[in-house]
Amino acid sequence: MKKAILLPRKFVLGRGVISELGTYAAMLGKKTVVLWGAKTKASVGEAALASLKAAGVEYTDVHFNGECTKEEANRVTAIAKGHDSVIGIGGGKVIDAAKAVAIFAKLPHIIVPTIASNDSPTSACTVWYDSHGVCVGFDLWPANPDYILVDTEVIVQAPLRYMQAGIGDAMATWFEAEASYASRAVTCSGGIPTMTAMAMAKLCYETLKEYGLAALEAVKVHAVTPALEKVVEACVLLSGIGWESGGLATAHCLGNGLPALSETHEFLHGEKVSFGIMTQLCLDDSLPTALVEETAEFLAKAGLPVCFADLHLDKVSPERLKEWAKNNSGEGSFVHNHNFKVSAGDLYDAMVAADALGKRIKASLK
Repeated sequence: MKKAILLPRKFVLGRGVISELGTYAAMLGKKTVVLWGAKTKASVGEAALASLKAAGVEYTDVHFNGECTKEEANRVTAIAKGHDSVIGIGGGKVIDAAKAVAIFAKLPHIIVPTIASNDSPTSACTVWYDSHGVCVGFDLWPANPDYILVDTEVIVQAPLRYMQAGIGDAMATWFEAEASYASRAVTCSGGIPTMTAMAMAKLCYETLKEYGLAALEAVKVHAVTPALEKVVEACVLLSGIGWESGGLATAHCLGNGLPALSETHEFLHGEKVSFGIMTQLCLDDSLPTALVEETAEFLAKAGLPVCFADLHLDKVSPERLKEWAKNNSGEGSFVHNHNFKVSAGDLYDAMVAADALGKRIKASLK
């Protein structure tokens, strides 16, 4: 079968790398569009714009309206005409919008994440929302961003919860890649997983297990440490390539599908994926018990959701959960990327078992 992998043109991570923005923008042309929100501009605007000016790059400053809707992407695309590149600075939604604008306008693009809550910066994917913030689908683009600049001095200033969510999202990468590889599922890259993608997915898991908790301690005191930078690389680069070219399974079935339950709306993507990992651990009988227990304990220690109550799912009736499982286990569901059949009943029971496991693990840590 055909194998494929998607990779960015260049990935740069470290202290103060936002000051290099102008250097990379100048490689793409003389005029760029900068898409960001008000808070992002207030925190990193001075450094970003000074870098563009120093490199002789003209820029059009565009305010992001807050939701990654197709209407918003079309609005910014119209502004981008006549420019040489698109720069997206901020969190996942503004980054996804910038990627879409670049594709629509047929322009190269630079991504500068200000948080590490998910692996959106590296991927060739845009998740779409409606004006109320409800996910309505996603598009896969033909190529990853041209340049990705991850300034760890910026990342470490973000609230702890974002890093926790990033770890939750990234922790799923290896488990899902292993499932997809076993079933020879076709990934978002257009082929089955390559050895490279599988190696990166495994390294992502190993990095998080070894350095994840230390990185969270560093974020609490806003310190850029070796552990912090390793974990940011895992969350943004290794996870981004790992899921896109390694594949997805049950963990992201929950991560992407749980927003359909209004009780979960206040939670971040990676927090939902965390419980998705728990569910996948309880669904796949090929996983050693020790690995299941270790992973559940790690997620709990990292402050991530491991049981129903952690996502307010304890307020959802069994009937609604069963209906959700039915709606999210049909044709095209990521649960079918396992090398065994998964029914709606299997998915529901795995969620219930994950809740019980999570509650037991949390009780043991008190």
